[in-house]
Amino acid sequence: MNEFTVEGGALHAEKVALADIAREVGTPFYCYSRAAFEERYQTFSSIFEGTPHLLCYAMKANSNQAILTTLARLGAGMDVVSEGELRRALAAGVPGEKIVFSGVGKTEPEMAFALDAGILCFNVESEPELEHLSQVAVAKGTRARISVRVNPDVDAGTHAKISTGTYANKFGIPIDEAPRVYERAAKLPGIEITGVDMHIGSQITDLKPFDRATARLAALARQLMGQGHKLTHIDVGGGLGVVYQRDNRPPPSPHDYAQTILKHTGGLGLKLVFEHGRLLAANSGVLVTSVIYVKQGAGKRFVIVDAAMNDLIRPTLYDAYHEITTVQSPATGAKLGKVDIVGPVCESGDYLAQNRDLPPVESGDLLAVHSAGAYGAVQAGEYNTRPLIPEVLVDGERWAVVRARPSYEAMIRADIVPPWLALK
Repeated sequence: MNEFTVEGGALHAEKVALADIAREVGTPFYCYSRAAFEERYQTFSSIFEGTPHLLCYAMKANSNQAILTTLARLGAGMDVVSEGELRRALAAGVPGEKIVFSGVGKTEPEMAFALDAGILCFNVESEPELEHLSQVAVAKGTRARISVRVNPDVDAGTHAKISTGTYANKFGIPIDEAPRVYERAAKLPGIEITGVDMHIGSQITDLKPFDRATARLAALARQLMGQGHKLTHIDVGGGLGVVYQRDNRPPPSPHDYAQTILKHTGGLGLKLVFEHGRLLAANSGVLVTSVIYVKQGAGKRFVIVDAAMNDLIRPTLYDAYHEITTVQSPATGAKLGKVDIVGPVCESGDYLAQNRDLPPVESGDLLAVHSAGAYGAVQAGEYNTRPLIPEVLVDGERWAVVRARPSYEAMIRADIVPPWLALK
């Protein structure tokens, strides 16, 4: 589905014109569609109807409380990677028994807080973590439910910075070492083995890596159960890609992905757990920005906008492609020209797109950066003392600011000048 469509020559989010939002909140801002999140969640869940499963939304993709609340009310679980994310999930109404805790660097205070919250499972990523979790659980007089995140050594064929499933990556325990680690876990006090887990990367556009990795994970689950370990779930992670560039071959459909997973896991008798984030969030949001200047350089034309790399770092960090369109449809017959779309931050790496075809624009025109619902606002910062930009949620004909733009005064007050430097 696409909840960002052109009506009457203007780009809308559901039934709301993006230009109307821009007039009220200013630019740049993120805009999300509630209907898009809901439809994507329900579509994925319906594919696995009849199979016990839990979709734990990978909230690192977009952790706005309005988004989390929307998904929580649909029955989603959450995949968290910090105490902060866990607190956000609980605040959104997600029960602890629907939350899995991933990440390679869980601290003892985080472990203690998660144990108090009664989470479904810790995805343990190393033997030192396992030992520390045992100690924390014993000290609290409880048991920590765990799965071991295994690294199946499968190349997902994605960008190097978002690949997580090979032995060159920091994540998980080599799959060949897993039986020994499970044997150790079974002997530790305060530990209860409940599952097995993997996650091989993000924005994967080929089913072959899922096929190979799930086959290895399912074989491990059978081996572990054969050795007497009482598993209740198998967590196959997330990572299914989405469409960023319409001219490219689309990624596999969720239905085809489901058939690949079920082929290997169908006879295990275990609940399936998923950790998808981008799949739900990416195409459920856009970034709206205004043109400040159009600058003709020596052999290159620059469209300078008020959104920058600190607002959306993906193009700079991952060489990521985002489709960019004018919010107002161009005039009939308007000729496209090659431009770089850049921000005002003092870095040569501050760009949203390079060598991109765009119709003629001028100061004040609005542009929409599509597929910006995932890894946009969550990775934003205040570089150059630029305020974090607002986030807006649209629901049919209504909309609301769900994260406000901070004032410069509030940003400055966050810093503390020591007494010996305080102004007289």
